[in-house]
Amino acid sequence: MTRTSRWLGAVSSFALVALSTNAALAAGTDAGTPIQNTVSVTFDVGGVTQPSVSSNTDEFVVDRKVNVTVAEVGGSATIVTPGAVQQVTTFQVTNLSNDTLDYELTVANQSGGTSAFGDTDNFDVTSVLIYVDTDNDGDWTDETATTYIDELAADTSQTVFVVASVPLGQATGDVSTVTLTADGHAGGGAGSLGTELTTSATNDASVVDTVLADGSGDTDADYDGAYSASDDYKVSAASISAVKSSTIISDPITDVTGGTPKAIPGAVVEYCILVTNASGSADATNISVSDDVPAEVTRDNTFGVVLQTSCSDTSNPGTGSFADPGANGKGVASGNLGTLSAGETRALLFRATID
Repeated sequence: MTRTSRWLGAVSSFALVALSTNAALAAGTDAGTPIQNTVSVTFDVGGVTQPSVSSNTDEFVVDRKVNVTVAEVGGSATIVTPGAVQQVTTFQVTNLSNDTLDYELTVANQSGGTSAFGDTDNFDVTSVLIYVDTDNDGDWTDETATTYIDELAADTSQTVFVVASVPLGQATGDVSTVTLTADGHAGGGAGSLGTELTTSATNDASVVDTVLADGSGDTDADYDGAYSASDDYKVSAASISAVKSSTIISDPITDVTGGTPKAIPGAVVEYCILVTNASGSADATNISVSDDVPAEVTRDNTFGVVLQTSCSDTSNPGTGSFADPGANGKGVASGNLGTLSAGETRALLFRATID
């Protein structure tokens, strides 16, 4: 009985104290951080405090938790024109892991379907390159094209630019969707892409194991070590049309007798070329018009070439010019209409006499 009573008394009075070289474990502890724990037991026997007893030191290292996000920057499509080169979409890659990592970067053109901002993807941009904003100045032109982010620290972000060209011939409203994917690779070797990370098969207390903890983006899956996001290039093109008309304004007979002028030899014909940029189009600049004077007429150099807003509006006219010889040997009427915004029309006029 006495031995039993003494043992129960010892058990009822001991205290366990956990000692560690680090603060309490919290989310975000760096991978590779050692966590040590030693237990100390104190107890009394017969009312007398006995020497404390210490356990062995338990130790393990914090494993690597791989998590990353990619986000489109700007919240709207990049507006482009047909034939434009080096057009930019912008993304932000954030390392939510507890370790410094490299991220392999890839870009893919979407193949049809709903675009990033709800339109329909119907063409592919070309000459696609990736630039990382290593100096954080928001400018891609002072960077070198690359395929990875090097040594991205935990809980930090990096801006990535996707730069591409737009084929000629695309129409207003056409959309090309591009998807940027960032895939986690081991860091630690500045200047080169580390090994792609996968979830470790075992849990070794003395080794930094890897756990893939990422979510799914636009084209990737949960827990694959990668994340993706998309952005759009949306075309705003000029839609230019030209309509040519002619009006007989006089002839040698009706000038004397009265009546409606007819297209007889000696009659004066006025040509009008109307150029229009359709509603909803991008501005069309440096619009140049040229028209070969027909072989059967002689141009009116006195009237010249007149530029105005319509065939009948003669306010604030500009001037064009004739040049020789032209395809028909009678000269070429030409003029620069400048810039036409959406819905605007301009006209080029010249006169000639029927031979």
